[in-house]
Amino acid sequence: MDIFFKNSQLQKTFNSYERLMKKHGQKRAKLITKRLSELQAMPDLSFVNKLPQLRCHELKGNRKGQLAVDLDHPYRLIFSVAYDPPPRKEDGGLDWSRVEAIQIEGVEDYHD
Repeated sequence: MDIFFKNSQLQKTFNSYERLMKKHGQKRAKLITKRLSELQAMPDLSFVNKLPQLRCHELKGNRKGQLAVDLDHPYRLIFSVAYDPPPRKEDGGLDWSRVEAIQIEGVEDYHD
């Protein structure tokens, strides 16, 4: 899967383990790096279900159009489909099997 970033600052942070550790701490930096590697190794987003520890899910409300995978509770790696419009199934749901590129939006605890 191709991985893009919301902006150049985010890309610099995610592409430097030192910057990730400074911003998120060692534990979360390791998880972020692992999640990016796992996502990058997938041919498309439908493979995410083969790794249940990711707990990938579509977000709702004001985060509609974004997805998240688990990091350390309560933090999540937030991303969106890198296509506009995203590929859809006949029922209107996201066609995960046709998503071959994502855009990283950030790391957050969106439960607050």
